[in-house]
Amino acid sequence: MHAFFIGKPKSITEFSGSSPPEIFVGRWNYPNIYTGILAPQEYGDTQIMSSPELWHKNKLPISNIMSFRNKLIYGRTQSNIKKIPAKFKSAFSEIAMTHSSTATEFKLAKPVKAEKHPDSRVPLISRAAQVSSVKLQENTKIQAKVDYLVNDTDAKSVVAIQELHKSNIPVSNIIKLLSAGLLGMKKNRRLVPTRWSITAVDDTISKNKLEKVKQFPEISEFQVFSSEYIGNHYEFLLLPDKYSFEVIEISLKAGAGVWKDFESFFPRKKYADSVTGAYYANRLALVEYLEKIKRQAQCLVIREILPEYYAPCGVGILRETSRAAFTKQPKKFPSLAEALKDIQSRLKQPITNYTSRSELLKNFGAQTKLTRFF
Repeated sequence: MHAFFIGKPKSITEFSGSSPPEIFVGRWNYPNIYTGILAPQEYGDTQIMSSPELWHKNKLPISNIMSFRNKLIYGRTQSNIKKIPAKFKSAFSEIAMTHSSTATEFKLAKPVKAEKHPDSRVPLISRAAQVSSVKLQENTKIQAKVDYLVNDTDAKSVVAIQELHKSNIPVSNIIKLLSAGLLGMKKNRRLVPTRWSITAVDDTISKNKLEKVKQFPEISEFQVFSSEYIGNHYEFLLLPDKYSFEVIEISLKAGAGVWKDFESFFPRKKYADSVTGAYYANRLALVEYLEKIKRQAQCLVIREILPEYYAPCGVGILRETSRAAFTKQPKKFPSLAEALKDIQSRLKQPITNYTSRSELLKNFGAQTKLTRFF
């Protein structure tokens, strides 16, 4: 039902529309968490309401993204991660598996208001409604590789994630599958909060690629890549040396902050709890590029968060903005000083705000290489 109204917002007790498709698994009160499906009160292709890949591809401004998010209702239920009700789980799993918008009908346990946020600055998951039932109104379309790995209960989730990525299944789709507890060995399958799934997928894919990347020869000059989207400005500085990786983020918004995390050639064992999910999204973009050119390098990621990034739009847009940087030809420089000078030309603040904090730059060139003796 469409809720067009004048004056007082109407209450919705049931609705139907095409889920983009999108599911969301919360982390509050884990393991007794909220789990649900998002859908608008309209039919058709609604994928753009939920896809960071499409937001970035279409260069949508934040106001458009928030307007789309504002149309979605989060039909949810609360249960233990291993005890999701069977009828709900069936619809939830099918939405997680499909790659196309799917007509869905919701009956609500409590009514939800059909009001719109006045300035479009809404959370990515906004209007939540307790559901009494969810029913799919059409058959879902599921890609063969997804169907195969969901039904393979002997494959570990790490292997399934890698296989899906090799088959060009979008990262956001893999995240849904992991979150819905549809990947991995049968005894280990359970719901995973969406936020944890995002990091797990980016981390798993990039760690697997890094095993190969660390065998490749080093790049021979300094390389710079840059990109920007809705107030997120990225500079990727690649240095000719054995792999290591660092992200430094500085916000120029009111109440500015600094976040940074670093890893050496050896795999990190602790979660990047300063930069959090963006760290793994940035690293995935880097190692996809290094695998493609069959080289390894050190990489300093500079993220300048501008005031126009007034509402957070999720890790997905940062992954896509990072990937976009590596679709361009690199700027190449014979020295670190020249590479930094080039980056400075695009920053709104002194580059020393980053270089003075960088562990990677502090260590660069400090170790004498054996090759210097021959």
